[in-house]
Amino acid sequence: MTGRWPRLMRTAFLLTGERHAAEDLVQSTLERVYVAWRRVGSADDPEAYVRRVMINAHARRHRRRLKEFLAPRDDAGLVREVADAGDRMAQADDRDALLEALAQLPARQREAVVLRYWEDLTETQTAEAMGCSVGTVKSNAAKGIAKLRALPGLAETVTHGGRK
Repeated sequence: MTGRWPRLMRTAFLLTGERHAAEDLVQSTLERVYVAWRRVGSADDPEAYVRRVMINAHARRHRRRLKEFLAPRDDAGLVREVADAGDRMAQADDRDALLEALAQLPARQREAVVLRYWEDLTETQTAEAMGCSVGTVKSNAAKGIAKLRALPGLAETVTHGGRK
């Protein structure tokens, strides 16, 4: 659990858009996984099993408030990824712009984009985590990326920031 916490928190934060909601999501996921550890431990890919539990828990919460899209408020408690090089302030601005843009996507598109491009899962792994077909993943990811590209603030960050 300790070794996987930062990655689980990052994924949960990207799904929920709020630090405290992400912590709650990871904690409830780990509670469910602990109770079912015999099944989890004997699974072919325990990490994928845990990720699937988290996606399902997030989907259940999201169904209750179907039209509400959460905007990131505070990610100060997350473990930061170390960027390769460049201007640190510009990277922070880019990250904020990306998080705001992700918050504008519908839940399924957000899940597909986060799992495919941030978590770097294959289409098959993403489909398993989301509980849908590969075609649905492709469709949701393509629509999500198209919406992200259409957002003026994000497009300006990418083109003016020197990262085309």
